[in-house]
Amino acid sequence: MGEEKLKLEDLLDSVQRSEELERIDYVAIIGGGIMGQGIAQTVAFAGLDVLLIEKDEEQLARTQESLKSTMEREITRWAMTQSEMRSILNRIKWTTEQTEIPECDLVIEAVDEDYDLKKKIFKGLDAIAKPETIFISNTSTLSLTKIAEATNRRDKIIGMHFLNPVPKVPLVELVRALETSDKTVETMKKFALRIGKTAIEVYEYPGFVTTRAIVPLLNEAMYILLEGVAQAKDIDTAMKLGYNFRMGPLEMADTMGLDEVLAWMETMWSTLGEPRYRPCPILRKLVRERKLGKKTGEGFFKYNSDGKIID
Repeated sequence: MGEEKLKLEDLLDSVQRSEELERIDYVAIIGGGIMGQGIAQTVAFAGLDVLLIEKDEEQLARTQESLKSTMEREITRWAMTQSEMRSILNRIKWTTEQTEIPECDLVIEAVDEDYDLKKKIFKGLDAIAKPETIFISNTSTLSLTKIAEATNRRDKIIGMHFLNPVPKVPLVELVRALETSDKTVETMKKFALRIGKTAIEVYEYPGFVTTRAIVPLLNEAMYILLEGVAQAKDIDTAMKLGYNFRMGPLEMADTMGLDEVLAWMETMWSTLGEPRYRPCPILRKLVRERKLGKKTGEGFFKYNSDGKIID
């Protein structure tokens, strides 16, 4: 009887430890760009504490102001209340230091689509984070298996590809790398549900599902514009009214950020070698001119401070 009681206590202790490992209350986000801000807002809105880390104080100040301005615009549209905004901002800690990484239960990397940069970040984080902490990359096209090679926790490396705008798009792609464990996948499915997202499970492949499917459409719309078949406004109107798109492909590209779209295309073009991913020259021209879409006020269209197209 005593031996059975001991075994039961051991089992309960094991279950409790397992639950504690899966419990996520404090989330670190590396990178405060458009995606990092959206992820921070979404996670904080779900009631979790967020540590948002930027590379320097200047960029950190811009990130804070940008997120606050975005939510203030939502308030004017009656899409958010003042109390919700205050609650979100109160849950976010802004810093340029990684000293609190050991206290975090989850780390989400949301920097540019640069393989070397991501690998360097993961290697540094691996040395200071708790052994059980799961690392997430928000990559759209890069190999998670290769990124994971920089760490000693390859079973705890996974991709979560959020779509922009993160707070509004209810989908996230859960990307399994070669050595990602089933436990990590299940834990992240629960996390996705907790922050209000429907997770689809995909296997590592350039572009996964959403990026691979949308990029040829965006690229073809750009070629239609380049070849003079129709004007940008009419191309978008055709797709919105003809196929019930919420926004046309050119405005969609502007919303994503033309530099990001170009990076996706170049990665898939070089990796897969298929012509449908070869970037349209007009996209390269706009990126060279730093006309990157809504975030700079001009891309295929011009935009006001609220992100609305200026006729």
